[in-house]
Amino acid sequence: MAAKKVLVTATNYSALCAEAKQLLEDAGCEIVENQLGRPHTYEELIPLVGDIDAVVAGVDTWDEAVFKHAPKLKAIARFGVGVDNIDLAQAKAYGIQVTNVPGGNANAVAELTVGLILSMMRNIPALQESAKRAYWDRRVGVELAGRTVGLLGFGNIAQMVARKLQGFDVKLIAYDKFPSAAKAEALGVELVDSDEVLKQSDVVSMHLPSLKETHHMMSDAQFGLMKESAYFVNTARGALVDEQALYRALQGGRIAGAAIDVYEREPVAADNPLLKLDNLLATPHTAAETEETYRRVGLATAQALLDVFEGRKPANLLG
Repeated sequence: MAAKKVLVTATNYSALCAEAKQLLEDAGCEIVENQLGRPHTYEELIPLVGDIDAVVAGVDTWDEAVFKHAPKLKAIARFGVGVDNIDLAQAKAYGIQVTNVPGGNANAVAELTVGLILSMMRNIPALQESAKRAYWDRRVGVELAGRTVGLLGFGNIAQMVARKLQGFDVKLIAYDKFPSAAKAEALGVELVDSDEVLKQSDVVSMHLPSLKETHHMMSDAQFGLMKESAYFVNTARGALVDEQALYRALQGGRIAGAAIDVYEREPVAADNPLLKLDNLLATPHTAAETEETYRRVGLATAQALLDVFEGRKPANLLG
């Protein structure tokens, strides 16, 4: 195989994907790594893509505006499952094969989701800050036991969240356009419509894909259906939520609190008004960031690129 140049825009590649990097280098690939520690902007990508053969892509935007500057690009291996940042139709038009790794980060995202729920309801970040500053501000939280947790979406990640919550003495309900009744029954989850998830739940956790029909699924009307005592969690995609509507719901006490790992614009802007709210818990799109995920997804993406380079059909080919 002729030497290939692979751009890696996913972060922490050398530190956490050493086996995957070695796999590519043993095949003669030159690796160009993300040095920013965050997604690239369009202006930052363009100088990098002129002579690359493939990409291990994070959440940067890959569309025709980028493709036309990358004449040698033949493969994009998405470092994760969501591909809303990749224009699949234009990739196909440019002869670029796109793959992802479904389920590769599911456990990590599910674990952080549960962690965010508990942290939000018990005010853990504020309590840590209080203790470290010796303020001794012992905020009173609420317990998860006896509550109803509603899952918007019931795919791999939501099912793992349901499994992990089974020991917390909660009622589980879920909405999905194409639900698995068998898996719902096995996990003790009641399937209902999306409005009922919002109306009944004490915690609403978002697990839907980012599609045209789900854009801003959570708007003023949807937040208005929730209990004033309810909490909202989003570890899926920022585009699912109208951030201005979420701000109004939190600032006006329409809901009790929210925990979000994803944003409409990433990296999140320092002047985003959501970040000023005391009843918002925010993390920087880190749900999938575990050593186990990096190793698993790193090896899968590396193999996908090698399959393309060597003329084989890669696993999880999209489009």
